[in-house]
Amino acid sequence: MQIMFNIKKIAFLASVFISIAGCASDPAPKPDQLLSGEAMLRESQGMANLGERWNSGKQLVDRGNLMVREGEAKIAEGNRLIDEGNKIIRESEENYKNIKK
Repeated sequence: MQIMFNIKKIAFLASVFISIAGCASDPAPKPDQLLSGEAMLRESQGMANLGERWNSGKQLVDRGNLMVREGEAKIAEGNRLIDEGNKIIRESEENYKNIKK
């Protein structure tokens, strides 16, 4: 009889501790809320707008890079023309000095 009383007492205490632990733990997470068709449409339009904006930014970067390359090529050609012109000027001045002598 005494053993049966002890088992009931232990079972009661265990159930009290389990109940307290269950109340003290975090609540179960709520399942993700399903999106309505309208919400999905709004989100997809927002994503499409972001994609279009990214594409326009990429096009600007590509166009800018092309202009920089073209500009660098023009600068190199300009420097070559300047060097060639300076060479012609020096040769002309030397020829002029030789004729004067």
